[in-house]
Amino acid sequence: MEKLRYFVNGEFKESKTDVWYDLHNPSTGEITGQAPCCTNDEVLEAIAAAKAAYPAWRNTAARKRTQILYKVRELLIEHMDELTQLVCEENGKTWSEAAGDVGKAQEGTELATQAPSLMMGESLMDASTGFDTVKYREPLGVFAGIVPVNFPAMIPFGWMAPVCVACGNTMVLKAASLTPRTAMRIAELYKEAGIPDGVINVVTCSRNEINTILEHPDVKGITFVGSTPVGLKIYEKAAANGKRCQALCQAKNHALVLEDCALERTVAGVINSAFGCGGQRCMALAACVVQVKSVNCGPAWDKNTRLGPITYEKHYHEVLADIQKGIDEGAELVVDGRNPEVPAGYENGYFVGATVFDKVTPEMTIGDEEVFGPVLCIKRVKDFDEGLALMNSNPYANGSVIYTQSGYYARQFARYTDGGQVGINVGIPVPVGFVPFSGHKQSFFGDLHCLGKDAYRFFTESKSVTQHWFDEEEKKAKEVDTWDGLL
Repeated sequence: MEKLRYFVNGEFKESKTDVWYDLHNPSTGEITGQAPCCTNDEVLEAIAAAKAAYPAWRNTAARKRTQILYKVRELLIEHMDELTQLVCEENGKTWSEAAGDVGKAQEGTELATQAPSLMMGESLMDASTGFDTVKYREPLGVFAGIVPVNFPAMIPFGWMAPVCVACGNTMVLKAASLTPRTAMRIAELYKEAGIPDGVINVVTCSRNEINTILEHPDVKGITFVGSTPVGLKIYEKAAANGKRCQALCQAKNHALVLEDCALERTVAGVINSAFGCGGQRCMALAACVVQVKSVNCGPAWDKNTRLGPITYEKHYHEVLADIQKGIDEGAELVVDGRNPEVPAGYENGYFVGATVFDKVTPEMTIGDEEVFGPVLCIKRVKDFDEGLALMNSNPYANGSVIYTQSGYYARQFARYTDGGQVGINVGIPVPVGFVPFSGHKQSFFGDLHCLGKDAYRFFTESKSVTQHWFDEEEKKAKEVDTWDGLL
């Protein structure tokens, strides 16, 4: 049984913990190793390493920091197949989905290589006569990233670490305890690229040790991705301890499908949005769903598989329970994804097939709360206004989608939907990394989102410097006005 180590100060170390997390291959159900629940002392060690590395890294020129990230990008490309296989085996994404996960880590790294320009501040000569003001953006110190199970490459090493370290900060990543291998391997690639020891540290631990991170005075900020209840607690505790925080939380993304939509292309988009990544990005859409049964289940690394398994056993049973709850609440189960056909040898995998409920009404939990599995809910409405109102009544607002050929309704939707990321005939309305991932309502807590220019603002603080140089006459002045020339 392989026992994973934690990564601190540039090396992998054996944990002294007595508590271990079983790691599974979700396609087979087999235990493939164990990850440590790092002790409190080991988490403190990671924070101390990040703090010790910060002064030298902060004083490394931005151009030199980004040169290392260019090398990271090259290594991500060089090891694309290896990392894709890792994501398949530990997370259950299909091959193309896993490759996209790694590709998004590459995209976030490319955003980070632009640090010398995106960290630039502002300046004004003669802001007041003879007084010049310059605003700089500077790093803060140690940040912590708290990572979920569903995107083991993109979230820690696309959304969190690259811009953080490009800005001159250091980081402690709390990798997902059930899917940590990809993050550990990419941390190794950072070291190979030349990142100094202690700049990136990766641990796996429990909520008890996370509390240590949230309370530690040397940790200046928290970036979190996970459920809304946990995200709200993270945000509140971080704020109470004087830390900046961004908490990206759960969603119940809806699509409004109008009668004038391009039907076949809309169906294809809905199927992809609802069932891609095993539904573990939750795009709950209202749409025509013919041909849904053609979405085949199989081992994640088989390039013919369209729908991979649920990532871990406990959540597999939670998804099945949610399906049963939908039945109990009175929704019409049109396509039952329980006990799907899978290839021989994979009967013990955590597979849930494409599942579709029709006639889902507002009082049903299945339609309003996140299932985080391949479950599609159809909510019937009579027109655009009723559909928009139904969508906006949901407490989550990560994204929202409309399928239509009408420019008028598309514009009205973009203007009045609550969704922070809007798709017009785009089922997964997540922009490229140069634009912030901008969830709203209970899908996000904080002021600055991840990615784009928001990421650079989150991982830096501004400093305004006002300067004035005396001429020969002013050198002799014995009195100064109350406002010292600034009015």
